[in-house]
Amino acid sequence: MKIAVCLKQVIKRDSTLRVDDARTWVRDADAEFEMNEPDAYALEEALRLKEQHGGEVIVVSAGPARVQTVLREGLARGADRALHVESDALAQADAFAIAGALAAAIGPEQVDLVLTGLQSDDQGFAQVGVVLAEKLGIAHATIIMEVKVEGGALRVKRELEGGWFQWVGLPLPALLTIQSGINTLRYATLKGIMAAKKKEIRRVDAPAGVAPRQKIVSLYFPEKTKQTRMITGSPADAARELVRVLREDARVF
Repeated sequence: MKIAVCLKQVIKRDSTLRVDDARTWVRDADAEFEMNEPDAYALEEALRLKEQHGGEVIVVSAGPARVQTVLREGLARGADRALHVESDALAQADAFAIAGALAAAIGPEQVDLVLTGLQSDDQGFAQVGVVLAEKLGIAHATIIMEVKVEGGALRVKRELEGGWFQWVGLPLPALLTIQSGINTLRYATLKGIMAAKKKEIRRVDAPAGVAPRQKIVSLYFPEKTKQTRMITGSPADAARELVRVLREDARVF
């Protein structure tokens, strides 16, 4: 079974953030980076499927040269090889552009299964996986909590709202977006880290003409403000106004 896993490099949650001069993203120079957590669960699921059914796991990422750090981490955890769509322009690209870049790398590989994290820790749009499936022309299912391979098809468990779940059958090839917590993550061993240094990271040129469909116009930190409002009138009128303000203005209930 040939499995591709899409990895994203995101800013560490405990990094000190500063908005860049263009006020459209944070300053990379001030930040530390790590593997996107939902993608780590997708990688673990791929490694488990490989252990059960054999095959190959390929980690794929798009972005500037620093992205190779998470690819090396993926190789150290057990992936067989890596593909890097290298372009500085992809550092802040939207889901449409990223999916186009990943499709250019994954398409020629003719994989049986593509796994992505449900969403990224930085933007959290949860769109790259579904757009990528469309570009590859394969079936997809989202918010996956369990994966079973049955013959030449999949049976997957989707998480719904209100504590409900749904079992869905899919033909191969397919793409799944993996929910965090689907499994227990493994960490790279010293042997895995040493082996990763010898594994291949193949550079793939970013496709021409893939333009973003959306952009961040302005980014800023929330401003803390305080405001006192006096409610006057009779006790009954004041109580009704207070309830209205809490419901319609403050929206606390």
